[in-house]
Amino acid sequence: MPTLHLLTHPEATHVVDGLVGGWYDADLTERGEQQARVVAAEMAARLAPARAAGAQVDVISSDLVRCRRTAELVAAALGGGVGVRLDPGLREQSYGAAEGRPVGSCAWRPPTADDDPLHHHDGVPGSETRWQVAVRVHDSVREHLATAPEHLVLVTHGGAATYVVTAFLGLAPEAVGPVRFVTPPGSISTLRLDPATGDRRVEALGDVGHLERSSALQG
Repeated sequence: MPTLHLLTHPEATHVVDGLVGGWYDADLTERGEQQARVVAAEMAARLAPARAAGAQVDVISSDLVRCRRTAELVAAALGGGVGVRLDPGLREQSYGAAEGRPVGSCAWRPPTADDDPLHHHDGVPGSETRWQVAVRVHDSVREHLATAPEHLVLVTHGGAATYVVTAFLGLAPEAVGPVRFVTPPGSISTLRLDPATGDRRVEALGDVGHLERSSALQG
């Protein structure tokens, strides 16, 4: 199993505009693009020793533009002919008819204490349940892990990132209903298989130190 580098896209326009995201194809903001360049430089630095030793890297991204543009900057920073493959299976949870509309303008049914969080439906036409997202993302991640080289970079969304982690850990979708991992915009998480013990290690989750250190983002 390769080392998995999980990236979440940086600041996107729908967030600053107060719009529901999901499959709404928002772009990166100007600040988000600056953050993406910092992420790209950080990944190039982290992977430089492995690349110098001849290790191969795959970059796979959600096909939505805010992830795709992030992935393209990462691939360009890695150089050496690294390209980007797009996978709709890595998209964020769909919010159906609410997507692209102002937050709060579409009625939705929050879960109650009696609801199964995995299969609860919010009542918005066309929206996905967590179960649907978990199954979709798990299927994609398992497929990519089965064929990846030494290092796999996956670029996705904050909500979908939880299920990238649970897929790497080998959890069944049925077990992840109430599970949420915090992976802020522009963060990097590192997931690695320990070849000596077989342990599936979450070595870093939601790391944003590279953004905090970047002088380009100060002020």
